[in-house]
Amino acid sequence: MTGSAQYALAATGVERRFPLPQDKLFAPKRHLHAVDGVDVRVEAGRTLGIVGESGCGKSTLGRVLIGLDTADGGTIEWDGRPAGAHTGTVQAVFQDPSSALNPRMTIIDAIAEAIPNLPRAQRESRVGELMALVDLDPQLMHRYPHELSGGQQQRVCIARAIASEPSFILLDEAVSSLDASLQMQVIELLRDLQERMGTAYIFISHDLRAVRGVSDWIAVMYLGQIVELAPADEFDDQLRHPYSVALRSAEPSIPGDAFQAERIILQGDPPSAVDLPQGCRFASRCPVAQERCVREAPPLESDEAGRAIRCHFPGSLKLARRTEEVPAP
Repeated sequence: MTGSAQYALAATGVERRFPLPQDKLFAPKRHLHAVDGVDVRVEAGRTLGIVGESGCGKSTLGRVLIGLDTADGGTIEWDGRPAGAHTGTVQAVFQDPSSALNPRMTIIDAIAEAIPNLPRAQRESRVGELMALVDLDPQLMHRYPHELSGGQQQRVCIARAIASEPSFILLDEAVSSLDASLQMQVIELLRDLQERMGTAYIFISHDLRAVRGVSDWIAVMYLGQIVELAPADEFDDQLRHPYSVALRSAEPSIPGDAFQAERIILQGDPPSAVDLPQGCRFASRCPVAQERCVREAPPLESDEAGRAIRCHFPGSLKLARRTEEVPAP
């Protein structure tokens, strides 16, 4: 990598720590380490998916990357320039569209608000174009959010996000509140918009199937760190970090899946994000951990293809195929 100008988003060593209340007046300051030294690169027109269990820091990382939260360390660049140096570059779509839309604003007002210096005479035509891009009937523009379905509301949020033609959009659980059929429709819409506009996405979700459906690369987070980065088309039986393998095995299988994994059940709870362990953060739950894992923290090591792994013994835990196929409902 010769520089960050080729990336819609480039972040290095990002940290976010939340101070905790002090029990005593002169007690040492303590922090919760939500994001700890994370590097992120997303090229124009590409999608990075981020997965991990609740509390791993993926949503906090997303908020820091788009400037909704302040980083305590590291650097973030949008289109090769420091984050926040220019507006319109980044946008976001969150999980609950009903809370993201002002109930007192009509759809045309909600979308037009995201377009700087839009002449009033052009509002209807421009908003109509954006609604058509997200497969919404432009005749709905004078309605209020409560008059639309959840899927239509999320399409409004997507139309608002693309209105300023951003180079990068954060999608944080953007389809998780929708039912399965609507999820696929919105994912197809996001793919189509990306192909037309060349926008980069970061797609955060706990749903591995949705992440694989929209992503080019997938980053697995655990306790504030990225532990594996792999191409989306290898996110099956080619995973190498034990946590990634366990996470993939927990994905529900459905009839027709090309790869149906035997479930790996992890024992114990994650370590405290306040008092972090000396060695590997996954060691206390890892089925294949050894003495070195407890005393020495593994670095994140990358190969020439861009794959990265944070493990002393990568590939030591394998996915096993189910001996019986999942029966049809």
